Amino acid sequence: MGNRTTEIRVKYENILSPDINELVNMSAEYRDRCCKNKKHEDAKVFFCNDTQEIESLQSMACNMLKFFNKQKISKDFRWKAAIVSCGTLQVLQCKCERNRKEKVCTEVNTHNKEDTETGEHSKKKCNQEFCELKENISSLRSCWNKFAKIISRILMESYCILFLETE
Repeated sequence: MGNRTTEIRVKYENILSPDINELVNMSAEYRDRCCKNKKHEDAKVFFCNDTQEIESLQSMACNMLKFFNKQKISKDFRWKAAIVSCGTLQVLQCKCERNRKEKVCTEVNTHNKEDTETGEHSKKKCNQEFCELKENISSLRSCWNKFAKIISRILMESYCILFLETE
């Protein structure tokens, strides 16, 4: 598990974390009051369950892929969310239950970023789908941060045990 854990941490820190931060910054460009006080009756909120961080991240990533074809959300934002979702699934070596969502990752990986909108982000009106995606992004980021801390703690404990054993 040690090598796999280290690999996940390195890929998260070097590849996913910058993309997640960029996605969070993109979502901040939309005014927060747009989504405040909105109750999403059928919104599926994901939490990072203790001891089940990988399953939580997988669920969040798969849920985010459902927004890929939502026209009310800017194309640039949807593509970045798909890149983060597919990257999460790839790093964790997980898949979604529905193959249809997996096809989004194939499309994201085979198309060039230049196929998306260029220049300015098109800022569409706030809507429930955007608010739900924004909440999902925030949850995904928090869960990754939690998972990264757990990984770091596990690796530190492993190094300490190895150090004590060699003395």
